[in-house]
Amino acid sequence: MTEPAAPPLPVVRTVADLRATVSGWRREGARIALVPTMGALHEGHLSLVRLAREHADRVVASVFVNPKQFAPTEDLDRYPRQEAKDAELLAGASCDLLWAPSPAEMYPDGFTAAITLGGPADGLETDFRPQMFGGVATVVAKLLNQVGPDVAVFGEKDYQQLLVIRRLVRDLDLPVQIVAGPTGRDEHGLALSSRNAYLSEPERAVAVRLNAVLADAAQRARAGAPVTEVETEAVRALLASGFDRVDYVAVRRADDLAPFEAVVNAPARVLAAAWLGRTRLIDNMAVQPGPC
Repeated sequence: MTEPAAPPLPVVRTVADLRATVSGWRREGARIALVPTMGALHEGHLSLVRLAREHADRVVASVFVNPKQFAPTEDLDRYPRQEAKDAELLAGASCDLLWAPSPAEMYPDGFTAAITLGGPADGLETDFRPQMFGGVATVVAKLLNQVGPDVAVFGEKDYQQLLVIRRLVRDLDLPVQIVAGPTGRDEHGLALSSRNAYLSEPERAVAVRLNAVLADAAQRARAGAPVTEVETEAVRALLASGFDRVDYVAVRRADDLAPFEAVVNAPARVLAAAWLGRTRLIDNMAVQPGPC
């Protein structure tokens, strides 16, 4: 027998309406979780919503394509948008509320505030998208202030972003627990991403090699191979697999993304960003140190 459809998900579009709803939950003693997204939801996002439900009584998901983290040459205008479908998916994942502000609601006329960070925000993504983490930090700070959650859930696929947000919360003494959700992957190991929709079928066949190359790099780093050798070989393997160019492959400390001097001697991550046509894919994999 067909299961009944989930009831329509309530949607709020103003900060005033959002806070009125959340305040009502607070009066009931509810613990609240936030899952920030840019929409075009997939199973990776929904797994974060389900994880949030494990930590809270009420779950708010935000859908907002944040213009402040896109450069003028990037894909802001063509970034996939599908709010009605997103709302249906969230309802099926037991989300309680969709926070879907307009750019004007998020950044009213005259908005000038900005947040800048160092530490884990330095290098890697910043070398290629220097605007990104300033925009991420600003919008996440606003979302946390608007919702006031006890818990906020972010995916490990955007690992550098996860560390940036943790540093933001620590530095600004924000009263929220940051919970990390594991990277969702398809049956071939490709990290789930809204931008995967850009890939042609031939490109998708190449894209699945990213996970395999990172797994090999993680194994070699764990076995004690020199970090620079691991990184160089991974770049070579990606290009040989059919990627058009590689922005970076880097083996870094897992807690702060600091580089290693020679070999991995502490928990680490191997992180990569590579291009197929007009699509930029990122991924990462954990590395535990071997015998030193």
